[in-house]
Amino acid sequence: MASTTSSSIIYTANSEKTFHVADYVIFGALFLVSALIGLYFAIADRNKKSTENYSLAGRSLSGWPVALSLTASFMSAITVLGTPAEVYTYGTMFWWFFLSYTLVAIITANVFLPVFYKLGVSTTYEYLEMRFNRAVRLAATCTFVVQTVIYMGMVMYMPALALNKVTGLSLVVSIVATALVCIFYTSIGGMKAVVWNDVVQCIVMWIGFAAIIGKGSMDVGGLNRVFEIASEGGRIDFFHFEVDPRIRHSFWSILIGGTLMWLSVYAINQSMIQRCLSCYSLGQAKLSLYLNDIGLFLVLGLACMSGLVMYAVYHSCDPLTSGKVTKSDQLIPYLVMDILSVAPGVPGLLVASAFSGTLSTVSTGINALACTTWIDLLKPCLPNITAYRAVLLSKILVVVYGLLGLGVAFLASLMDKILTMALKMFGVIGGPMLGLFCLAFFTPFANSKGALSGLFIGLAAGIWLTIGSFIYPPLEEFTRPLPIATYGCEALNITIPLAEAKNVTTQYDSVLGNTLYALSYCHYSTFLVLITWGVGIIISLFTGGWAEKKYVDPKLLAYPGDICCCIGTTGCFVKHKKDAYAHGKRQDEIILDNADGRGGQPLLEK
Repeated sequence: MASTTSSSIIYTANSEKTFHVADYVIFGALFLVSALIGLYFAIADRNKKSTENYSLAGRSLSGWPVALSLTASFMSAITVLGTPAEVYTYGTMFWWFFLSYTLVAIITANVFLPVFYKLGVSTTYEYLEMRFNRAVRLAATCTFVVQTVIYMGMVMYMPALALNKVTGLSLVVSIVATALVCIFYTSIGGMKAVVWNDVVQCIVMWIGFAAIIGKGSMDVGGLNRVFEIASEGGRIDFFHFEVDPRIRHSFWSILIGGTLMWLSVYAINQSMIQRCLSCYSLGQAKLSLYLNDIGLFLVLGLACMSGLVMYAVYHSCDPLTSGKVTKSDQLIPYLVMDILSVAPGVPGLLVASAFSGTLSTVSTGINALACTTWIDLLKPCLPNITAYRAVLLSKILVVVYGLLGLGVAFLASLMDKILTMALKMFGVIGGPMLGLFCLAFFTPFANSKGALSGLFIGLAAGIWLTIGSFIYPPLEEFTRPLPIATYGCEALNITIPLAEAKNVTTQYDSVLGNTLYALSYCHYSTFLVLITWGVGIIISLFTGGWAEKKYVDPKLLAYPGDICCCIGTTGCFVKHKKDAYAHGKRQDEIILDNADGRGGQPLLEK
């Protein structure tokens, strides 16, 4: 399809290539291995009929497989297909996210995770009932369900797009097949199958990226030449330190906004914390987060390098402008078939790498959804259910949520720029959720009225912000797409479609269109965390929260003492405990009152 020189790519007329038999064999091997792992744990744990073993692996896992599982799941096909396209279009500023990942790992391991682990909860939303009341727990659970189902649909669509582009297989068939495979091996194997499949899938993703970088760089004359071409095209640029929150990617938007965005994933999202709680000790759970940070740095580096290699290959003939692909997320599948189809089996490996991320993310998502729905919604209504029936119900929930994700996947096929959409969604829903947990962890005088008000107003503000950003799309002044070229496309001997007209608008008539609606997607979380937390503080103070703070058990806070919005808290705790002991009460008898928003149930010593 393409012959290369050290400086440019010249195209021939024949651009359609499909899978070889070897590609299908390698691609199919991924599904076979996934199924075998699921079957193995289904057989090995056939006598362990408990929801804790099914959803939390019996809390028996070590740190390193959990670390690889965390890496595989939340980098997903969004990273495999979206991040290289991001770097191809906007340059290397995205690389700064490695700082965000590091900060997130440190904060999660030392602030949030110890509280969840020592309380012995199965879901993060159990904690909210202890801290506030059942209404807050139910509201957060329902919010998590909506967020996760939407995200699963997006990552189901991405590899289906890859298959559709490189094999011609119907997009509908691809999406359905993806959903059914994920449902099958997750439902039979539980958390252990999910984690150990993630280990395999993470390795496959790394191999896939390495193949793209190796072959692509060889075609253009080596890695040095890749960097030369990328630099000439303006893709190598790490120095945007503007403080304007409307700039799509600046150092500060990524460091601050990116950290809060990913903190909403790693610190309080059930899909992530559930696997940390599956570790046999808090030390192993912390280790999994630090090892995961190394894995994320490696995946981010490989994905960004793939984007630079892709630009070096197509710097003279952009596939989007020339009509070769219709969406930016199709660029990587197109590149795979372009430069790697000469080696049968390698395209199958690359598509398998995209599918690896999806299988990991979707299996983790539906497992977490089933666990949360059972623990937070159904178990209180079915107190006498047997362990066997509880596990069976969890498996049915896996199927139901898998099918819901399938429906969202079809909606995702109508959207372009899936990476940005997915990250915006994390901010719009994850931001208010993080704000809620910050209110719980760091604000002892917060009560249930403030928590619910903050969450609902934060979600409403997120929806409003998203709608506004669609009505008033960010201007190129803030998004800063880099220039592309088509001079190398002339050898096709066909008419190249004219590029879409540039957005020449320099300013909207609407004040909000030029300010709030232009906010970088990175800062969606920043804005919504502050809204949620701020509203929660104000409502709590006006509804008696300050007087009630002495009833909050310190085990429910990030640190027992004075850390945030809490002057004199340590004294309150000490006095409260002394008063309790003076009346002959034990520690496990200091009960938090649910009805007035102080909490829910006895907190036994852990």
